[in-house]
Amino acid sequence: MSDSTRDQGRGQDGGAARAAADAVDAVGAPPSRRAVSAALVSGLVGAALAAATPSAWADGWEAPRPRRGPRGARGPAHNDALFVGAHPDDEHGNFSTFGQWHERYGVSTGVLTVTRGEGGGNAVGLEEGAELGLIREDEERAATAPAGIDHVFYLDKPDFWYTLSAPLTAGLWDERDTLERTVRLIRATTPYTVVTMDPRPFNQHGGHQLSARLAIEAFLLAGDPGAFPHQITREGYRPWRPRLLLAQNHAFADLLGPDAPRRRRTDPDSGLPVFGVWSGAKSREHGTSWAQVERNAVREYRSQGFGALPPEVPTDPEQLGSDWFTVLAADGRPVRARVRTQPELRPLYREFRDWAARTGMPWLANGAQPDYPEAPTTTVPEVAEAPVLDGVERDGEYPGPELPLRHWEGDEAEPDDVSATAKLARHGDDLYVLVRVTDERRGAALGGGDLKRHWRTDAVEIALDPRGTADDTSVTFKTGIFPFTADGGPAAERDGDNRQGPAEDTAPGMRVAAVVTEPYTGYVVEARIPLGELPAAADPEAFALNVLVYDSDTDDKTGQTRLAWSPFGSAQADPYVWGTARLDGYTPPPDRPTTPAEPEIPHEAARSADSPASVAQSRRTGVPLAVGPRERP
Repeated sequence: MSDSTRDQGRGQDGGAARAAADAVDAVGAPPSRRAVSAALVSGLVGAALAAATPSAWADGWEAPRPRRGPRGARGPAHNDALFVGAHPDDEHGNFSTFGQWHERYGVSTGVLTVTRGEGGGNAVGLEEGAELGLIREDEERAATAPAGIDHVFYLDKPDFWYTLSAPLTAGLWDERDTLERTVRLIRATTPYTVVTMDPRPFNQHGGHQLSARLAIEAFLLAGDPGAFPHQITREGYRPWRPRLLLAQNHAFADLLGPDAPRRRRTDPDSGLPVFGVWSGAKSREHGTSWAQVERNAVREYRSQGFGALPPEVPTDPEQLGSDWFTVLAADGRPVRARVRTQPELRPLYREFRDWAARTGMPWLANGAQPDYPEAPTTTVPEVAEAPVLDGVERDGEYPGPELPLRHWEGDEAEPDDVSATAKLARHGDDLYVLVRVTDERRGAALGGGDLKRHWRTDAVEIALDPRGTADDTSVTFKTGIFPFTADGGPAAERDGDNRQGPAEDTAPGMRVAAVVTEPYTGYVVEARIPLGELPAAADPEAFALNVLVYDSDTDDKTGQTRLAWSPFGSAQADPYVWGTARLDGYTPPPDRPTTPAEPEIPHEAARSADSPASVAQSRRTGVPLAVGPRERP
C-alpha cells in the first residue's frame, strides 16, 4: 500500500492506526484481541450498546460498528457501510444488524449485488433469466428498505445454476472487470465498513465465494492510487480506504438468546475474532423486535420461496439468534492469525489456498477443506436383457444391491413421511436407474414452461461424473426427474451441469417412466440414460454418481426434505462427495472422447438500463448504471 494511502488513513483515524498496528503486525501469532478491540474502540466502534442490544463481551470488549462519515465529505452516493453479495437475497440474514446500525447510530448501509439472481428458481411465476432478475431486484429493494437501505447497486453480471466453484464463476463474471467495478463503487460511496460473505469454498455457492473474494480485494485496493488509476485520473474519483472489513459467519447460528454475543468468540477455522449482534433488540420505529422486522422483510423474496416462512418469529428472547461477523481487517489492514497448513488439498481447495496467500490473508484457508467422509461404493451389474422401462421392477432387472438414500438436508423426516432406495443396472451402452420413494404428501405438480428447477417439488436427481475426476459439475451430467406433472406423466430436464434444458433437447436418447400410487403413498421413477449422452466417455473403474430425492409437502413450490445416496455438504453440487459406481464389464467405444465437452452455461443477465429503479438511483447518486466508468465531473 502506498505512503500516500497510509497518510490518508492516519488523517482519518489518528490513534486508531497505531492501536491497530499492534494487532495486525503480530506475524505468525494469533491476533491480540485487546489490540484489535483498542483499534476498533479508538475510531471504529461507538459506545457500548444499550442493555436491550447486548453486544459487549463480558471482559469489556465492545462489538464493532461502523462510524459515520463527516458531514462535509458525504456525497449523494455515500454510505457508511457497504454490503457486497452475489444475489438479491444474500444480505437478508443481516437486516437486523443493518437496521440497528441505522436506527441507533444513524449509520447508512448500501448494497452491491453482483447479479440479479437470474439463475434461481421462481416460486411465483414462469419468468426466468433477465425477466426474473428484474423481479428479484424489485424484491430486494422492497426487502432492504425497512433496514434503512436506500442504495442497491447492480453490476449486471450473469447468474447461472448452483455451483460450488469460484473459478467457474470468475470466468462467467469477467473477474477483473467485476473487481474494477467493485473498487469503483467503494471509491464512489466512501464506506468506512465493508461487509461481505464467507469466501471459503466448502458448501458455499461459487457466487458467494467470489463476491466475498472480490470484496476483500477491493477493500485492500480502493485506497491505492495505483489500482485502476484511470478511475482517479480520468473519472475523478479519489482513493478511499475503508477501515473495517467483516464477513458473515454462520458457525454460531445455533447460539440463541441475548447473552450469546456477550462472550468472546473466535472463528474455529481462521482463528480471527468474531462478534454478534442480537436480533431481539426492539426497534423504536417498527415497534417490534428487529428479528420480526427482518422476517417481515425476508418474506418479500417471494420468488425464492421465502414467502413460505412463518410470518411470526418467537417472542421469547431466548429463542432469538444473532448475526455473526468475522473481523477480517481493522484500520484498513488485515487482522493476522496463525496459519495452519492442510496437506493433500483437492484442486478446488488448493486454488482457494493460493488465492488467500496472494491476497495476504493465508489464514483464511485454515481448515477450508473439510474431512470428507469415505464416499460409498457399489458395482453396477451388467444385465443380459434391458429392463422394461415402465416404473415396475421385475425379477432379474436390477440384480445389484439396493442403495439406501439417507437424510441430507432440510427437515428430518420419519420413514413414512419420506424415504427412498435406488437400484442400478447396465445393458450395453445404457445405464438404468430405478428409485423407489415412500412419500406421505404430494408436492406441487408443475407443467408446461415450469418443468425446471426440480428441487422446488417432489423429484429425483441423478448426478453422473463419467471420469470420476470432476472438480465442479460443469463437466458432469445431472438430470432432474418429475414423477408427476400437471400434464399427468413424468418429465425430465437437466440443470447445473454440462448442458441444461428439457431432456428431449439436452439428452434426446434418455427415457423416463414413473408409477405414482393412488391413494398417494409415494412413487417409483425409472430412467434409461445412454452413456453416450454424458460429456465424456465413462471410465468403468472411476465412474461416480449420486442419487438424490427432493421432497415437498406443500403446494407453494418449496421443498422441505432432501435425501441422497452420499449425503454430505452440497451433495448435489460437489462431485468430491459422490460415490463410485464401478461399471461391471463395460468398455466405452474407442472413438468416444475422454476429455469432457465444453460446458454450455447461460450468460443472460438483466440490465440496469431496463430497470426504472436503477435508472432513478443512478440519477440521484451520480453512480453510472452497473457501476461503469463515468465522465470526469
